[in-house]
Amino acid sequence: MVGDVVPRAGGRSVTAAQPVLYSYFRSSCSWRVRIALALKGIAYDQEPVNLLKDGGQQFSTEFQVVNPMQQVPALKIDGVTLSQSLAIIQYLEETRPNPRLLPQDLKKRAQARMISDHIVSGIQPLQNLSFLKQVGGEKKLEWAQGSIARGFQALEQILQHTAGRYCIGDEVSIADLCLVPQVYNAERFKVDLAPYPTITRINKALLELEAFQVSHPCRQPDTPAELRA
Repeated sequence: MVGDVVPRAGGRSVTAAQPVLYSYFRSSCSWRVRIALALKGIAYDQEPVNLLKDGGQQFSTEFQVVNPMQQVPALKIDGVTLSQSLAIIQYLEETRPNPRLLPQDLKKRAQARMISDHIVSGIQPLQNLSFLKQVGGEKKLEWAQGSIARGFQALEQILQHTAGRYCIGDEVSIADLCLVPQVYNAERFKVDLAPYPTITRINKALLELEAFQVSHPCRQPDTPAELRA
C-alpha cells in the first residue's frame, strides 16, 4: 500500500503522502505502533531517532518540533502528527478498522484496553530509559527486574481469565501489541519468565505472526549490525 488516494477537484485524484514514523529500533512504544502498521498493511517511511546518540536525538530542536514531549514514537499521517503509542494505534483503528485490533464484544474490548494500560502505564514507564537514568548506577538492573516482575505477577493472573491463543481469546488485539515488546524488555533485563507460563505461551504464539516479525527490533533500519537477525 503506497499511500491513501484522496479526491481532488475535477474528478482527478492524487496519492496522499506516505505516513512517516519517528522510531527507535529498541523502543517498546515504537514497536507497538510498528506492529499495528504491519497488521493493517499500512506502508510508511521511517525516520530513526537514536535515543542514545549525541546525548539523545529526541532532545534535538528539530525533533522537538515533531513531538514537544521529546519521545518516540511520533507518526505523521493524514496531515496530522500524533504521539503516544496508544493514541496512534487508536487513530489507526478508527480510520483503518480492518483487521480490527479491538474486540467487538464490549467486555472483551474493555479487557483489551485494561491489559494495554496495565503494561503501558503500570510496567513500561518504570523501566524505560529516562527513568533508569534517574535510578542510576548499579541499581538500574535490580529496579528494572523488580518493576517488571511485579507487573508480570498481576498480568499473569489477569491473562489466565482472558486468554485463548492470544491475550483476549483467539484474535490479536491491542493488548498483544503491548505484551510482546514488554516481554522483549523483560528478556533484555534478564527477568526469570518461568513463573509466567501464560505470558510466555502467548508471546511465543504472537512471534510466529509475520507482523510481529517484520516489526521486531532486530529488523529495523536503525538496528545496529551486531543486533540484526
